[in-house]
Amino acid sequence: MVGFRVAHGAGSSWQEILSGALAVLGPRRQDENMGFLYATDYLAPHLGEILAGLRAETGIADWIGTTGIGIGAQSEGGSPREYYDRPALALMLGALPADSFRVFEPVHGGLGPFRDQNGAWLARTHPLLGMVHADPRNPLSPSILEELSEATGSFLVGGFTSSRGGSFPQVASGVVEGGISGGFFAGKLAVATGLTQGCSPIGPAHEVTEAEDNIVKALDGRPAFEVFGEEIGEVLSRNPERIAGYIHVALPIAGSDSNDYLVRNLIGIDRQKGWLAIGDQVERGRRLLFVRRDRDAAERDLRQMLEKLRGRAGTAIKGGVYFACVARGANLFGADSQEMAILADALGPVPLVSFLANGEICHNRLYGYTGVLALFL
Repeated sequence: MVGFRVAHGAGSSWQEILSGALAVLGPRRQDENMGFLYATDYLAPHLGEILAGLRAETGIADWIGTTGIGIGAQSEGGSPREYYDRPALALMLGALPADSFRVFEPVHGGLGPFRDQNGAWLARTHPLLGMVHADPRNPLSPSILEELSEATGSFLVGGFTSSRGGSFPQVASGVVEGGISGGFFAGKLAVATGLTQGCSPIGPAHEVTEAEDNIVKALDGRPAFEVFGEEIGEVLSRNPERIAGYIHVALPIAGSDSNDYLVRNLIGIDRQKGWLAIGDQVERGRRLLFVRRDRDAAERDLRQMLEKLRGRAGTAIKGGVYFACVARGANLFGADSQEMAILADALGPVPLVSFLANGEICHNRLYGYTGVLALFL
């Protein structure tokens, strides 16, 4: 049987928070064999001590997780909570079938060491899901994600560690950093995943007809800024300071049957030349559209995603992990744990943990402004 328990809380010290969470969990359960650990970045310096305490008290050796600018949690039957700007922990303990998961150390570049350590298990269990955490300082992360997904045949979900300090720790049995780490789950485990967008299209997609690196020079044969200005309107186009953080660029994913797209920041405007600079490489012939951050549209999309997942899962949901962009949570949905409350409203009182990521991972791609949910059934 698959089962999960969650404990969470905040406090003035890591010792106080850990002690409170362990008290909520109560006596050790012999069938629990995997843990998920998310902490706000205030606790990053103490993550090793927290992990050591959890191992000693729960008897669980295998853990995955990381730190975030914000975290969230819901215990079975409890109220959903989000934590920001203070020391806080969210723990989920899982009871999974023997040999049904594999925690792996960070991949910093090539997959050689990863294959050596995990190849036999991967060949034996054929994992369908990988839950991963990535260091935002590693420029190879996008290519590692693609290689990991292809080499394992797994659908990846996860997020990039977020922190306001210089420390970006991950948990992969021990405390690690610098690469991509996490866990894979055997094909015999039933899972369901979903992605929700945080930005909605303003107009139709356009063809990039002239570009260089991350500079979009022309769209549909016209200066890029001219097309951009027509779509966002005269008021915004005359006031670029109002665009920042509100208007973005999206790159549609070729072949997607769900109108999927990757949101990228608009990082520069050259009015004189009519060029736009975006936060990704773009080439001639690529499709591009403009999107806006929209709280109402984001909530509609989130609820639609949850409705579809609930329809697939029915009452079989045992627990889940939610990876949300740092621009979501209280920054988009408002205070009082509103985003976690929406999940609870749709899914019911199931064990769930969450963290705010510096980029979200779904399948083999890096997203922005999205929410990615993985459910164990």
